[in-house]
Amino acid sequence: MKLKFGLYGCTFLLYALSFAQSESKWQSLFNGQDLKGWRQVNGKAPYVAKNNEIVGTSVLQSPNSFLATEKEYGDFILELELLVDTLMNSGIQIRSKSAAEFQNGRVHGYQVEVDPSKRSWTGGIYEEALRGWLYPPELNPAAPKAFKTLQWNKIRVECIGNVIRTWVNGTAVACLIDAETAKGFIALQVHSTDDPLRAGKDIRWRNIRIQTENLKASPYDDIFIVNTIPNNLSPAEAKNGYSLLWDGESATGWRGVRQNKFPENAWEISHGELTAVKPSGAGSPEGDIVTQKKFKFFELKFDFKLTKGAQSGIEYLATESGRNKEPKGLEYQIIDNSDPEAKMGTGNRTQASLYDLLPAKKNEKAGRKTGEWNQGIIRVYPNNKAEHWLNGFKLAEYTRGSAEYLAWVDASQYKSLKNFGMAKEGRILLQGNGGHVSFRSIKIREVSF
Repeated sequence: MKLKFGLYGCTFLLYALSFAQSESKWQSLFNGQDLKGWRQVNGKAPYVAKNNEIVGTSVLQSPNSFLATEKEYGDFILELELLVDTLMNSGIQIRSKSAAEFQNGRVHGYQVEVDPSKRSWTGGIYEEALRGWLYPPELNPAAPKAFKTLQWNKIRVECIGNVIRTWVNGTAVACLIDAETAKGFIALQVHSTDDPLRAGKDIRWRNIRIQTENLKASPYDDIFIVNTIPNNLSPAEAKNGYSLLWDGESATGWRGVRQNKFPENAWEISHGELTAVKPSGAGSPEGDIVTQKKFKFFELKFDFKLTKGAQSGIEYLATESGRNKEPKGLEYQIIDNSDPEAKMGTGNRTQASLYDLLPAKKNEKAGRKTGEWNQGIIRVYPNNKAEHWLNGFKLAEYTRGSAEYLAWVDASQYKSLKNFGMAKEGRILLQGNGGHVSFRSIKIREVSF
């Protein structure tokens, strides 16, 4: 009996030690008593340790304030709980920096948004002082429903390699694949305010813990993925049904309009970019390229970059008919909005508009400077609905065949084309009709939605 008890006791002890070692992977970033291990960067908002919480208070006319870890972290899993006043805005900096050579030490880097407003974008990914919104939660319809107003909310952040993922109260909010910053500090933000009504408001953090070793990523989910790495198809994107429509190296899968081959004199393939280098002139199909394959219902993702005064477009559901077999399809307008062409019509020739039919919504957050890369999305649904997105924001949506749509067509340059835009399937077409326009990371997912 003693021998059996001893073996049982040893087994139990080994199990307990194993469990303890597993639990020990979590390290607390806050000791519950003081701010040891933290330092304030920028701003004048006070931070105090109180009742096992870190409390930050907004201050009138102070720049953004940050309580940053003294250590830097690269790959990690971070969990914390927060309770924020509805009149505040905040964020959690990850892999962030502060250096004298950058805007006199201004904090910059990835930020997990804390947004208790009606917009409820908590968990979205913003890049403080740099590129702005990288993953607006508008991309994920389930995200705004996850945050609980005036209650404790649990935030989880996984930074493993180039993949950054966030959760709010167990709901997946954002998935960003980006290679800009691999390591930096973690910081708790108190946002600036010029409104006296928003001053003196508190945000509270507790149970702040981190894992840095033997990290195990959460299983893939099906939320939208923003991938800024050129021509990279991540395992998560592949699992969700995406494929590269352009391989980043060759003309495979594409041909010229009214041609059996790719127009090498009109397009340049170099450094992972597909660039129109011989403009054909507005209204001419010469130099345009189309996919070999036809598509019905899909989500098309693509990056594009413009030179000043350039214009192009992506036509979809394009069909080749008529004597000249010139493809005609619905067009996602690509243009420098300072170009005179963008000011024509009723606003329906601006960036991301449904060309000559529906103007894109005005949204300053969606804009990028000329020469910077943009990310576009075109979605075509089986119920004839379609959407145009730019840099994470939906700027146009419509229903093919609706009374409204038919009225737009009747008032457009397409009015003489029978059943324009109503094809059941068609090709994807890239225009090369004005200035240098470059494309990359062209991906498609055929779905039924």
